[in-house]
Formats: sequence, structure tokens, C-alpha cells
Amino acid sequence: MNYPGVGVGVYIRKEGKILLGLRTSEHGKGQWCAPGGKLEMNEGLEDCARRETLEETGLQVDKLTLIGVTNDIWTDIGTHYVTVCFAADWSAGEARVMEPDKCEKWEWFEWGTFPEPLFLSTRNFIKAGYNPFV
Repeated sequence: MNYPGVGVGVYIRKEGKILLGLRTSEHGKGQWCAPGGKLEMNEGLEDCARRETLEETGLQVDKLTLIGVTNDIWTDIGTHYVTVCFAADWSAGEARVMEPDKCEKWEWFEWGTFPEPLFLSTRNFIKAGYNPFV
């Protein structure tokens, strides 16, 4: 990468829990993260958050709120992303694996009871003190 990429992470709230997925893609394999992905050219940030959530989980969300930004640098593989983080409320659908080449499963977790290991952007989000329930 010559310049950082831009991604989104969506912390979906449902019944006091958030949704995290176990990654299967080579980058971050075996690590847990929020739904999200890369911003496409000429795409709005909220549009990207809704699109990535639907593509990855089959869920529809509403009440998207920008709640943080993380600077995620993987020095070992030369990758750098700025991740724009949203909180969103679940509005419809059941979480299911839509892209098995990217995610093995989705599970709901209470805030503060996170599985390990966490993907760098999710780890940075939590370490920064962001909380989708505040």
C-alpha cells in the first residue's frame, strides 16, 4: 500500500449485545471483528456501513451513529487502514454467514465480554474507550 485505505466497522446493538464475526480470510484469520469493510470509490460512509453489514451478515440496521475512528497499522504485512466506526441498531434479519471466505460465524456478545483474539481495528476501538452503548 502506498497510502492508507479507508474502512468501516459497524458495532450492531441488539438486546444489550454486539455482533462479532470470526474471520476466515488470510488477513486476520481466526480473529474476531465487527462487520465492516472497505469504502468504495464515490460511496458515502453510512452507505458503506449499511452495504457491508448486509453483504456480510444479512442484517439490516438503522440509527447509524459515527462513534470513533481508529488508525490501524499492520507493520508485519505493510497494511494501513483508517477505520470509521459506527454504532447501529439491529432492525431486521438473523445474522448468518453470507461470505464464508471472509467469516466463519457470527455471535452476539455483551459489551466487555469479548472473545479472543480480536482483530486489530476492533482491539484499537475498544482500547480507545469507545463504547457503542454510550
